[in-house]
Amino acid sequence: MKRTRTFIATACILFHIHAVIFAQAPSLGTAADFVLFSSDGAVSNAGISQLTGNIGTNNGSSTAFGNVNGVMHDNDGASAQCSADLLIAYNQLNSTVPVFFPAPLLGNGQVLYPGVYSISGAATLNAGLTLDAQGNSNAVFIFQIQGAFSTNASSKVRLMNGAKACRVFWKVEGLVSMAAGTTMRGTVVANNAAINISTGDTLEGRVLSTNGAITVDGVLAYTPIGCGSPVLNGPTAPVLGGASCYAIFSSNGAVSNTGVTQVTGDVGSNNGSATGYNPLLVTGTVHPVPDGSTAQCAADLLSVYTYLNTLVPDIELLYPVQFGNNLILTPHTYLLNGAATLTDTLYLNAQGNGNAVFVIQINGALTTGTYAKVKLVNGTQAQHVYWKVEGAVSLNNYAIFCGTVICNNGALAAINTGVVLNGRALTTTGALTTAAMNAVATITSSNCATMDVSLPDREITTELFSIYPNPFTTSTNITISNEGPINKINPPGLRIYNVWGAEVLNTTVTKKVNTLDTGHLPAGVYFYKILSNNKTIQAGRLIAVQ
Repeated sequence: MKRTRTFIATACILFHIHAVIFAQAPSLGTAADFVLFSSDGAVSNAGISQLTGNIGTNNGSSTAFGNVNGVMHDNDGASAQCSADLLIAYNQLNSTVPVFFPAPLLGNGQVLYPGVYSISGAATLNAGLTLDAQGNSNAVFIFQIQGAFSTNASSKVRLMNGAKACRVFWKVEGLVSMAAGTTMRGTVVANNAAINISTGDTLEGRVLSTNGAITVDGVLAYTPIGCGSPVLNGPTAPVLGGASCYAIFSSNGAVSNTGVTQVTGDVGSNNGSATGYNPLLVTGTVHPVPDGSTAQCAADLLSVYTYLNTLVPDIELLYPVQFGNNLILTPHTYLLNGAATLTDTLYLNAQGNGNAVFVIQINGALTTGTYAKVKLVNGTQAQHVYWKVEGAVSLNNYAIFCGTVICNNGALAAINTGVVLNGRALTTTGALTTAAMNAVATITSSNCATMDVSLPDREITTELFSIYPNPFTTSTNITISNEGPINKINPPGLRIYNVWGAEVLNTTVTKKVNTLDTGHLPAGVYFYKILSNNKTIQAGRLIAVQ
């Protein structure tokens, strides 16, 4: 009996190893670039969907999608190639030999390991299904469903221990229907059937049909990263030269301010005056009249504009007046061929590449709504974001904007109360006005004047502490880089003040990494001091964004 049990256990292990070794991912070819595609059928959207990846059909039309972070391909060369590649991928999935035969009801806390699974009829996903790669990032999961496939509301496919959505495949011989709130992962290939994705669904993968309509309604869907997908670097960044020294600048026009405005970077005009800026609130130089620095900035700004203007866009966002609305963009050169209105939130997603560059070309004016936001996620840095605008720019009250804005032959007519600009506002020709706002430019040129962000009573210049992230949202960390000043009996104190000098946070620094809750701080510029034995040992500025 003992020998029999050993044999059975060994057979099971060998059986499982066989599945891991011989489950091979199909070759998707150009179909890998599509998040939604039908070889023969309409592709349509309702509601506001956030889609990253190409969309199209080789026999039909794509309708009502709004702005898509991808290229629309209907009945063209790209759709014909995708159709051919999809057929190859389907045949590979269909001919793979299955080794596991689960029940048609998947989920309910079930954990599955790499391999090829076959269900002889229709299948349903309910609650949670976990795909466990057991530490093998190359592990492949293939599901062959010989009938329709549906998900119940709020069902979820979870990945763990190295499993990747780009190595998960669902081959379905029938209708694919995902109920509201589903989180689906992997490439779904429906053969001779339609695909329906409901409101609130999330898809990390693709849905592809050999013959059938595809409908989505208010979904988040994006092609998965990995498995040979290209690392997105975006275009080559322009060389700002002297323009990097400035946060607020016009080559030809007056620059003026009203209210309490905080600026990190220089302020000036090369053909006009710069007025209304309090030098005590400018970490940089205010150039009240043109000088050598403004002349250099004007020359370099023209070069930067010319470079950005000649970049060939990768993706055209077809509905400029619907810009924002929680749209997610990845590192590319984008074109909006008309005046654009930024509403709600725009997400710039570097996909973990901190050097990735975004260029957004707008052939018209740019206006933001009140409280509109540009949010940088997954490593995106404001210094790598560029906006080329052919017209006036208006950043309305309490907007949070990120990147270098280059306005060509148009006024930066209103950077209004409460605006936080994590970048620069530069115009080739036109007046530039600010009102009680905050601008922070990342200085990239060694030719700029040294920026001193210290408070008047700073006594030690060596930085003993780092505060990151800065700018921050709901929290930030203060890290001790030199434990010399730490005294357990009398630890250093951190004081944060708003622009009017009122203390808004008072705490002690007792650990190597100290997390600060800053969710109560409104967006704006703050000053900090770190004190030890009643002496200021470090000071500087902080930026809160919401």
